[in-house]
Amino acid sequence: METVVFYQFLTEVPQAAAIWSALFLLALTVLAVLVARPEPDSAASEPMPPPPTAQEVAAAELADLRRYAEEVAVAAARAAQTARRRRADWLITQEEAQAAWSRYDEADTAARRFATAGALPTPRTPHTPAEYAARERYLHRAAMAAHWRGELTMTQLGDVFGHRRGWDPRRHPVEQEVLLTRAIRDARLADHRAAAERERSAWRDAELAAESARTLAEEAYAAAVRLWPNPLPSRRTTTRASRSAVVTRWRPARVG
Repeated sequence: METVVFYQFLTEVPQAAAIWSALFLLALTVLAVLVARPEPDSAASEPMPPPPTAQEVAAAELADLRRYAEEVAVAAARAAQTARRRRADWLITQEEAQAAWSRYDEADTAARRFATAGALPTPRTPHTPAEYAARERYLHRAAMAAHWRGELTMTQLGDVFGHRRGWDPRRHPVEQEVLLTRAIRDARLADHRAAAERERSAWRDAELAAESARTLAEEAYAAAVRLWPNPLPSRRTTTRASRSAVVTRWRPARVG
């Protein structure tokens, strides 16, 4: 039995080794072929696109010019609208400054009139508690009336009732009127100065907006000219958008 097994081993092992050697050689051959085979050049195999023609280049440039002209036209229209709005705001502040000057002028006239009257000797009245109480009531009524007319602020009215900042209820009513008209005049002057400053600020904003609108309108016109088949010679024009955005020269309502 052992002889038979030994005989089969001697006969089958060389045969298996030969088979494995053949398979190993076949694998090496396939690997060598794959390594030696050049890879196809995908970039070279794909056909190159033809270069754009002159008409296509011109069409692309025209599309870019048209898009730019549309964007600039929209920007110019918005700038013109902003300029008109700024000019309207300036006109409002100008009217407010003029009204503030008129109120100050009236208050200054009244203060001058009462100052002249205050230069005369005050009437002699008895210095009694009843007299001082009457003077205090008069001062409070006059201050309240001026507050309801918009001539005194709440802070100033508080100073009157608190007897602060020179408000003495023991003074004669004539002296109280002089002080009251002066306080009203000073408040009107402060209002006028604040209104004049707002007018100057609004004028600067309107002038800057008008200049921006003019610049964009000229740029929009130049972009539109480049789209024409036969462009006209370059010339400086004022478009409708820029004409509507022009702001007249600023003049202060009054100099306080």
